[in-house]
Amino acid sequence: MELQIIATGAHLSPEFGLTYKTIEKDGFFIDEKIEMLLSSDTPVGVTKSMGMALIGFAEALTRLSPDIVVVLGDRYEILAAAEAAMMTNIPIAHIHGGEITEGAIDDSIRHAITKMAHLHFVAAPEYRSRVIQMGEHPERVFEVGAVGIDNIVKTPLMSFDDLEQSMQFPLGEKFFLVTYHPVTVEPARHSDVVQNLFDAIDLFPDYRVLITKSNSDAGGREINRKIDEYAAAQNNRVSCHTSLGQRRYLSAMKQASVVVGNSSSGILEAPVMKVPTVNIGTRQQGRMRYPSVIDCGEEKENIAGAIRKALSKEFKSGLADMEIPHADGRISLRIKNILRDTPLNGLFQKHFFDLK
Repeated sequence: MELQIIATGAHLSPEFGLTYKTIEKDGFFIDEKIEMLLSSDTPVGVTKSMGMALIGFAEALTRLSPDIVVVLGDRYEILAAAEAAMMTNIPIAHIHGGEITEGAIDDSIRHAITKMAHLHFVAAPEYRSRVIQMGEHPERVFEVGAVGIDNIVKTPLMSFDDLEQSMQFPLGEKFFLVTYHPVTVEPARHSDVVQNLFDAIDLFPDYRVLITKSNSDAGGREINRKIDEYAAAQNNRVSCHTSLGQRRYLSAMKQASVVVGNSSSGILEAPVMKVPTVNIGTRQQGRMRYPSVIDCGEEKENIAGAIRKALSKEFKSGLADMEIPHADGRISLRIKNILRDTPLNGLFQKHFFDLK
């Protein structure tokens, strides 16, 4: 098996940390880099970025001529990759299908990719059932687990002292790890919600705050401006970063008192580390929950109340025996073996599977 990598979107953007360098630093060769991200994050700007991505992926896939395209998740860049693969008759393997995030357009994108894909690697039994419900044949839908768990199990995490030193910021004995992304299917009120979040955090002055910035979805830059203003006003207490990188981010999550925001990492990764999550609003509505996740509304009082609950000894003590399926560090290996052993002949041809 030969691996080819295409990097695009925020990976190539200085504004979002040029994280393609992390891929290369990890020892991987990037076969194609597709520039597609405009400086605008309005709905029109994002749509134009998708158009540029579609052109770039069509050209890249023609040059690379892969036997199968593997995509993960539900972002608009991935939709363009799947569309280009479909139009060039290249089979698609999709990771993390069947999930629901009712507060983001990612929900529709994920289901659309499912209908374009030919192999499906899902994280849980209910997600497998949902993909089959959408007409995909059960023999092509594999429950393997959430691949992010492998990162947690396999990544050698940094010590607390090394983490502080790498960021040149004293995290102190207790801190919040915060990430907030746009809720893209609701009327834009990102500034109000982010301000509510910061006002709630300020009710806990003994805790320092480590913030990772928002993504490139519509409204993300508005959120990041608010983050910069908040960090500048409290630079002795707040540290914000465009990207921490995988190792630093997971190390910070392991040490954090609470993960706060609306990122999927609070739903998928934080529970593996038995770290409480305060999940704000509807962005992740519909995803399967572990007991470590506390959902709350977007008002200051809701957020503060959820943080208090997450910090309580009673709540934290109840997480010790929480079980996480597939936490064996072999999820990516299972995916690789299925890709290796699946015959490619006839894979592109699909038939709708009707439920009996």
